Amino acid sequence: MKGKNAWIAAGMALASLLALPAAGRGRLRDLGVHLGVLEPGRWNAITDVAGVLVGQVTLVREPGIRTGVTVVLPHGGNLFQGKVPAAVSVGNGFGKLAGSTQVAELGTLESPVALTNTLNVAEAMAALVEHALAQPGNGDVGSVNVVVGETNDGMLNDIRARAVTKEDVRQALRLAAAGPVQEGNVGAGTGTVCFGFKGGIGTSSRVLPPRLGGYAVGVLVQSNFGGVLRVNGLPAGEILGRHYLRDELAAGGADGSCMIVVATDAPLGTRSLERLARRALLGMARTGGIAANGSGDYAIAFSTAEGLRVGAGGGTAPAPRPELPAAALSPLFLAVIEATEEAILNSLFQAETMTGFQGRRVEALPVERLLPLLLKVQQISSGKAEGGEREE
Repeated sequence: MKGKNAWIAAGMALASLLALPAAGRGRLRDLGVHLGVLEPGRWNAITDVAGVLVGQVTLVREPGIRTGVTVVLPHGGNLFQGKVPAAVSVGNGFGKLAGSTQVAELGTLESPVALTNTLNVAEAMAALVEHALAQPGNGDVGSVNVVVGETNDGMLNDIRARAVTKEDVRQALRLAAAGPVQEGNVGAGTGTVCFGFKGGIGTSSRVLPPRLGGYAVGVLVQSNFGGVLRVNGLPAGEILGRHYLRDELAAGGADGSCMIVVATDAPLGTRSLERLARRALLGMARTGGIAANGSGDYAIAFSTAEGLRVGAGGGTAPAPRPELPAAALSPLFLAVIEATEEAILNSLFQAETMTGFQGRRVEALPVERLLPLLLKVQQISSGKAEGGEREE
């Protein structure tokens, strides 16, 4: 057998023979699957970009609250007084990314990026406004542009209860830290669904070789979308029999949303960051996402390069740092594509089965069924398959 049908047949056969324990869940790389050609940073997380902080609050309460908030801070200082270059790219605009128009117009980010559920955007905005006004040096500030993104977690969460409060957002800001980032059923990903399986928060990073500048690119995602799942090239959705249009050609749908936050320490201006954000959406496509009609798919990218920060009055401090030329961007494009793809897959591999609002249950991705195939494909691609050599 050849082609796609061979993969599906092989997957079904192996699924009936192999059953790894549920405890075998973990990040893609922890399970031995290495995606892409570039290396991740120390944490394989958005926090590998120096200065970036992540904080999360998870709300799981009966009878049906399954939601939360995740915040990403470009740096730990006063963001209004030290704005960072930023840009937004829209894959499909069926969503709410509050504050995006000013980012697009002025090319700067002056608040943390908060992620939550669709009906709690207003609470998160209010909390970020209060946070900004309370910062030392902001006593005369009369306008601040806060940025909040969302996905709709109403499948598992009683979304109309609007459970996320301003205090939850403030707590996430207080908890924001560098280092490892918790993934799966946490923060803004607590109640999300992806490709018909339990979605969540995921993160990954890539670091360029020193001869290419040694720059880091980190990505954090809130996965809540559909399509036809692919894992490192493997047609996983077809193998598992759960994907968009399965019965019309319906176990997993395509509508939903994906929020993608991209950080880099490369000295990029707004135009280059917009191009970087656009490539993040290619990473989503590599996982099988299709940016469906009812999906809100957004990427917001920012640079932490200190020489490009903008003060409240519009000036730069310290002295402006030269931006990378367009000819130097291609390695960063590859980095963000790989990091986005792996971040989405990490959100799936780390998420666990959840029962939520009105008893609805969403199963976790059956990692134990996919892992043997993924490892076998990796052996073949590296020329280490038993009894043969890599074909040239």
